[in-house]
Amino acid sequence: MAKRLDHATNIGIAVNIFLFIIKVAAGLISNSIAIISEAVNSLTDIVSSFAVKYSIYLSRQKPDATHNFGHSAAQPIAAFIVAVFAFVLGIKIIEESIKRIINPEEVNATVIVYTILITTIVMKIILSRYQKRIGQQYNSTAIKASGVDSLNDVLASTIALVGVIASSLSFEFVDGIAGILVAIFIFKTGYEVGRENIDYLMGKSADTQFIHKIARMARKVDGVIGLNDIRSHYVGDKFHIEIHIDVDKNSPTKLSHDIGKEVQRTLESIGEIQKVFVHIDPVEVNSQENNT
Repeated sequence: MAKRLDHATNIGIAVNIFLFIIKVAAGLISNSIAIISEAVNSLTDIVSSFAVKYSIYLSRQKPDATHNFGHSAAQPIAAFIVAVFAFVLGIKIIEESIKRIINPEEVNATVIVYTILITTIVMKIILSRYQKRIGQQYNSTAIKASGVDSLNDVLASTIALVGVIASSLSFEFVDGIAGILVAIFIFKTGYEVGRENIDYLMGKSADTQFIHKIARMARKVDGVIGLNDIRSHYVGDKFHIEIHIDVDKNSPTKLSHDIGKEVQRTLESIGEIQKVFVHIDPVEVNSQENNT
């Protein structure tokens, strides 16, 4: 798992550095604000890729004296920082694009400029699909966020391409409009990434369907008579679960303890769960029908 995540991150960094270099070249050649905006967008991708790489490394570190439950919050924190960074750059791009609309500048569209934009679109489509698959396979919020960003880049590059084509047909002001649209996609990326990861950072509870799954698995453990409370919240990108189980009050202490440990082991086998805290409530066996 660790090697696959590292590999996915390294691929993202390499692709984004390559695209940044060729977009800067295309931007200088064409004098297009839309393409320059795309180059800035690639710069944010490079920053986010390094942030993702470091956060994945940090999230794999074992619990220590100052982080007793590990470092799983590193990935959503990195993703949220990337979202804020995207908003700041998006504002800067809009400011420059508005200037270009008011005072249009000539855009020098050449074959190499078109080639660079089309290459960007194709590479980002491939990268987005790869990142989405790896992110879902290993439940990595940072990799999934990168996949969303890559998909938005496809649309942004397409808009930049349209802007260059329109400018080459003497509609120079369209380049500024395209720059604004590219900035909007950068905002969109920041919003989508931020919205998802704010839930992790705020300790959002699991949805009803997931809670029902936990309840079904806990009830299947031998010795569990019933359940009376399940609470959950995110710690990083994993859930911590607090569950109250009912056991026969006449059971020996060791048996009750073993039942609780089995419930903990069973629930912690779920990939989305990091830690389970089991509270044992002794009850009369004939009170089973009163349990929820």
